Amino acid sequence: MPDRKIAMVTGAGSGVGRATAATLVANGWTAVFVGRRRGPLDAAVTATGAPEQAVAIPCDISDAAEVDHLFAEVKERFGRLDLLFNNAGMSYKSTMIDEIPVEVWNDVVGVNLTGSFLCARAAFGMMRHQSPQGGRIINNGSVSAYVPRPGSVPYTATKHAITGLTKTLALDGRPFDIACGQIDIGNALTEMAAPMTKGVPQANGTIAAEATMDVQHVADAVLHMANLPLDANVLFMTVMATKMPYVGRG
Repeated sequence: MPDRKIAMVTGAGSGVGRATAATLVANGWTAVFVGRRRGPLDAAVTATGAPEQAVAIPCDISDAAEVDHLFAEVKERFGRLDLLFNNAGMSYKSTMIDEIPVEVWNDVVGVNLTGSFLCARAAFGMMRHQSPQGGRIINNGSVSAYVPRPGSVPYTATKHAITGLTKTLALDGRPFDIACGQIDIGNALTEMAAPMTKGVPQANGTIAAEATMDVQHVADAVLHMANLPLDANVLFMTVMATKMPYVGRG
């Protein structure tokens, strides 16, 4: 293989994941685009204009066997992994906890938390045992890792848990040159965030439109984190629309 570093981005078929994977490719990385559906992944790879530096591998990251197969394929193709961007996630409409179906809770936890754990587990194992040793894991948190939106129990609970995953991996990775950081994103304009431009529930009971930002700013921030040498780490970074209602009182 050429001297390009190898990155894996989950949820790479759309939104933050697609923008970030494409940005990595444009800046000298080889990227593995991971997502559930082959069609959007293939389209994302084609759009890079550099298919020799981008690979699409469908995977349901909530399924342990599929994740094991994914990482086995990456190891066979490239021999190592330098970066995992644990990005894939899902949310649910604003709903009071007593009206949230248990299966919705299980689905959100399965993708956001269990999926992140399974991918981090496999990436940590590769990075620990490859030569040269080491690598970087970046978890996609959210401003919801710090403050909830109304009616967001499943999503907010998983994002708080991601912070614990980040801190523990940052600690456990030290002996093996594995750095772990977290990017917390507020209102990047993706398909998932589009409703915010029309109006979403606020803490004071009103419905209001919120400011958004270009998703490319998130991709550029992840690139900055990824390009650091392994003896330096951005442990937490918040990238948010400047005028979104986050730091003020609700």
